[in-house]
Amino acid sequence: MIPRIPVGLSTASVYPQPAGAAFEMASELGFDGVELMVWADPVSQDVRAIDRLSQRSGVPVLAVHAPCLLISQRVWSPDPVERLRRSVRAAQDLGARTVVLHPPFRWQRRYADGFAQMVADLEEASGIDIAVENMFPVRRPLGRGRSVEVSAFRPSIDPTDVGHAHYTLDLSHAAAAHMDALELAKRMGDGLTHIHLADGSGAPKDEHMVPGRGTQPCAELCETLARGGFDGQVVLEVNTRRANSPAQRAEMLAESLLFARLHLDWPVEG
Repeated sequence: MIPRIPVGLSTASVYPQPAGAAFEMASELGFDGVELMVWADPVSQDVRAIDRLSQRSGVPVLAVHAPCLLISQRVWSPDPVERLRRSVRAAQDLGARTVVLHPPFRWQRRYADGFAQMVADLEEASGIDIAVENMFPVRRPLGRGRSVEVSAFRPSIDPTDVGHAHYTLDLSHAAAAHMDALELAKRMGDGLTHIHLADGSGAPKDEHMVPGRGTQPCAELCETLARGGFDGQVVLEVNTRRANSPAQRAEMLAESLLFARLHLDWPVEG
């Protein structure tokens, strides 16, 4: 019997549709659960409404993505510490095991100074895994084909530079950062508990392509994790904004789920 790694659907994958559409899609396509992206969508901010969606659809919430995007800096609170605390409480209330979190922005100096210890303390107190995610730099053109990389994150885009108990590996971010995703996974080691599965071409932007359509080692990573007895979660965080219809969006997500299942269904080594 091959241990089954849970495969979830990020509610961001159905944007611009609201969170409710993700629960419906996850149920119809056979995902094991959803990752709740907390952002501008009012439903995503309402824990009771999300719980009702989960109960009605029969689709559990596997993880909560804290509101740490630029567009969600005032969701729940302008204070990033309070936003994280509320994300942890939401995970507890919804029965999710993981909170996904970005590193601090460079201008969040006080938050950044105490970030690692705060994350560790919250994990210990709550029993929730707070999985810090790898990010990517912004490339600014200088003219004549030259550019400069600028990081918006402190101390860097790589959370292993600080060291945390749990990590999220996002392959689309790795592509945009020109990072070796397999080497990053090795650095994360046993702390790697959450995967954002999506592809990228290496272009200087966050593409979140259907896995298998870009240049990232999506298949190899999935197979390596499965054979190594990975006991975390894999979540499809795919950009479907260009889908011309709900049917086309469903096709993209069904293809993504099939890819994940195909490459995660390997027997554990040893």
